[in-house]
Amino acid sequence: MSTAYLTHQDCHRHEMGGGHPECPQRLDAIEDWLIAHGMDVALDRHDAPKVDLACLGRAHSARYVAEMQALLEGLEREAAGGTPVAPRALDPDTFANGHTWAAALRAAGAAVRATDLVLDGQAENAFCAVRPPGHHATREQAMGFCFFNNVAVAARHALDVRGLDRVAVVDFDVHHGNGTEDILANDDRVLMVSIFQDPLYPYSGGEPLGPNMLNVPVPPYTRGPEVREMIEALWMPALERFKPQMVFISAGFDAHREDDLAQLGLVEADYEWITLRIMDVARRHAKGRIVSCLEGGYHLSALGRSVGVHLRALAGL
Repeated sequence: MSTAYLTHQDCHRHEMGGGHPECPQRLDAIEDWLIAHGMDVALDRHDAPKVDLACLGRAHSARYVAEMQALLEGLEREAAGGTPVAPRALDPDTFANGHTWAAALRAAGAAVRATDLVLDGQAENAFCAVRPPGHHATREQAMGFCFFNNVAVAARHALDVRGLDRVAVVDFDVHHGNGTEDILANDDRVLMVSIFQDPLYPYSGGEPLGPNMLNVPVPPYTRGPEVREMIEALWMPALERFKPQMVFISAGFDAHREDDLAQLGLVEADYEWITLRIMDVARRHAKGRIVSCLEGGYHLSALGRSVGVHLRALAGL
């Protein structure tokens, strides 16, 4: 089984300030785990390209893309000119520096390139080890550490450019993927299923925005066995009925019991189980085609371990 692994050094240069949980060391933690467990040579590695702006326009408004380009390219020019650039706040949680434009383009570009690799049969599935994450970015707004919605951009590429009829988006981040829902709600070519702690930022998801959204709020302190029961009872029948031709995963690992940004109790074995259940659906209906994109996960050791078991499952190792 061939698993493509897409990343780029530009994603490491994006910084949101000292002490921010969405930090470059997140990618280091993943790489360290892969090296320590001999998986760094087991994956088909690719440099993430910069996304074409036309791809962004399939998920975001032209006005928003232009505003982000003007702001982030301005910071990039300041940094290139040798001017010290303090991270610029877009909201209380989301900051940009002189490398954010390149990182955001690489993150979305990884998701699109991964989609093409899988659809062209060059990989059975793919994982994008990228930052900034994407699932809080709405059609018109950056928020929650996110600038462009990587998974939504890739899903629309699969539908609008590559001609698929049905794709599923599976989001197991501890925070509701409000941006993905904002972009994809009422698109009957997409089924989005998600779990998320409730109440928790961004305090949404209780009322789905469209009939193609299956939101599963989870109370704080819920542990893995209960989450597995919810997934089995709610996600799996919906995915089976929908029969997706490709599956996209917003792979957030911040529901881990060691992660301080939330209060759920998942462990590595739960992430492995979730991955295998998603793979079961993909094998039956989508020729095994999966593109997974990193979202949250802020306890570095737990993140490395959790991504590791996710990748092991995807690669069949």
